[in-house]
Amino acid sequence: MIRGLEQALAFAEGRAKKGTYVVHIPPEIDVKAIRGRLGMTQQQFAVSFGFSVNTVRHWEQGRRVPEGPKRAYLMVIAREPKAVQKALSIA
Repeated sequence: MIRGLEQALAFAEGRAKKGTYVVHIPPEIDVKAIRGRLGMTQQQFAVSFGFSVNTVRHWEQGRRVPEGPKRAYLMVIAREPKAVQKALSIA
């Protein structure tokens, strides 16, 4: 258990060697829940993070699912929304 915690800490601090960890992106992601936690409308969410409103709507209605990089991007938004917004802002 201690070894696992040490590895997690090394990963979090950017000291982990490549190949010693695996990135986990879940097969499903609840876009509506992420948006809800942020207190945003579909329009606000789309504009804030670079999606079309139709795409957000389709994800939330189950007509489509976010794939690959979009799913990873949504995970980052879910965990660090302010950092994403800051990175995307025009300074």
